[in-house]
Amino acid sequence: MDAIKEHFLRYEFKYILNDELRDQVEDELNHFMQLDPFVVGRPDHKYLVRSLYFDDPHYSFYYEKTDGLMHRQKFRIRTYTDQYQSDVPIMLELKGRYNNFVYKHRTVINHDAGSKDDVFALTEQIANKDNNPVYEQFIYDQFRKQIKPVMLIDYQRRAYQSKFDYEFRITFDGELYGTETTRLFPDTAVKRRKLIDGFTIMEVKFRKHVPPWFHRIMIKYQLKRLSISKYCTGMESTQLIEDLED
Repeated sequence: MDAIKEHFLRYEFKYILNDELRDQVEDELNHFMQLDPFVVGRPDHKYLVRSLYFDDPHYSFYYEKTDGLMHRQKFRIRTYTDQYQSDVPIMLELKGRYNNFVYKHRTVINHDAGSKDDVFALTEQIANKDNNPVYEQFIYDQFRKQIKPVMLIDYQRRAYQSKFDYEFRITFDGELYGTETTRLFPDTAVKRRKLIDGFTIMEVKFRKHVPPWFHRIMIKYQLKRLSISKYCTGMESTQLIEDLED
């Protein structure tokens, strides 16, 4: 990950596939897509994605998603390892939806081992704070909305990019786990919960249109778009939401 893209604006369609259907769809995709260069040479062509999500005391981000609000956003810290490594990127991300578009803005954190267990100390090491709208919004939400880290989501991702349109990408996210924690690298004794076991989330990402060949795959395998959030799925695996509603 030598170059880190900081801004995204695109459509994202999600599908949930069982293992058999995932294998069939991937076989079809190989005619039109190639593995992302980042996964080539990795075991099983996958890499770990770890995200620590923030929410306020009323879990507003959770309910904005489950209520289907078309304008919403949330903060998370993202990295690609389950143990602190000084050479692995850590980023603060603001991800949201505006009507049908999904946007993501992220900023790199110049991290060190001394701050890895305190996410607010970690965000103090953001590389470029001046005129940084992501950092400014995060500070505002931290103090006005009292956001704090609540849910850690891990999964293994296999990513593909189109051979014909570099903006058309498909990712397969499996082996999902949710952990109720305030830390990016919690103690191994903290309980992890496996999420949607036996299924994979396929995400289709594009800027303008879905190519005709993928429409044919959707029809052939009767793929149905679903609204699913890894963060919400993790929250629903804990008592956090039930305790608030009680």
